[in-house]
Amino acid sequence: MSDKRQRARVQGSWAKQLPKPSGPTGVVTKNCQPKNTNPNPGSWGFGSQTSNAFEFQQPNKPVRDVPPEKVLEQAGDYEISHGPSGVSRLRLMPGFLPPEEADWTFSKLLAELPWSQKTNYRQGEAYEEPRLTCWYGELPYTYSRSTMAANTEWHPLLLTLRGAVEQVSGSSFNSLLCNLYRDGHDSIGWHSDDEASLGEKPTIASLSLGDTRVFSLRKQPPMEENGDYTHVERIRVPLSHGTLLLMEGATQDDWQHQVAKEYHDRGPRINLTFRTTYPEPEGHRPGTKLRFTTKQK
Repeated sequence: MSDKRQRARVQGSWAKQLPKPSGPTGVVTKNCQPKNTNPNPGSWGFGSQTSNAFEFQQPNKPVRDVPPEKVLEQAGDYEISHGPSGVSRLRLMPGFLPPEEADWTFSKLLAELPWSQKTNYRQGEAYEEPRLTCWYGELPYTYSRSTMAANTEWHPLLLTLRGAVEQVSGSSFNSLLCNLYRDGHDSIGWHSDDEASLGEKPTIASLSLGDTRVFSLRKQPPMEENGDYTHVERIRVPLSHGTLLLMEGATQDDWQHQVAKEYHDRGPRINLTFRTTYPEPEGHRPGTKLRFTTKQK
């Protein structure tokens, strides 16, 4: 059988003809080996023409570290920032109400306050707040394009609490927003209490009753960041049963705060936020934010 027919039967008709030996019988000379057209192959078989594609390129912008989140748990006065609107301060007072008094207060307010769910609006769409609220004050209070009517029928216990908070804070309050977080799924998103009706640099006194929830704050980014909160300062404050927290100075101008959802078991929590409200400035739509010239830097 000829060599041609043998190759067709054993290897198929596609088989290429074997190189003819030029040396002794059965020996293929080096000149018959396949040529490597890439003299310097890389580990993946790429030649020197593509080696530059894998060189490290220095980023155009310097890498910025994300500041670590600060945790405040101990009683004390904290100046959390200086500027651009002034000094921002927190005053933390755990155990403002002793445990037994806090227990009795929580149970009474939970049962006797007129809790209801408020409807807010976002981009023209209505949604139900993920918490229950009630309002006390001689003036109505508007936020998120929804108004809570004036209510001068203060619960007697709330008047007592207001007096105790005023004494320790050195501030006077004529209004109160009450929040009831029924479980860990109730929350309030990032915001500042900077409505025009609260005046310039308001003091907000927040009394917590019930299960502990984390109160988070984040610094407003500078103008050149275009609303990017990636690299801003952040603070975490666990608010336990009977704790009083005061937000003072420029805190509402330069910081935002929230109580985020938590996806593990949490019992109900009541948050009483005492504040002072004023008639809306002329020319301002109710509930709109009021920016002062001290912030524009």
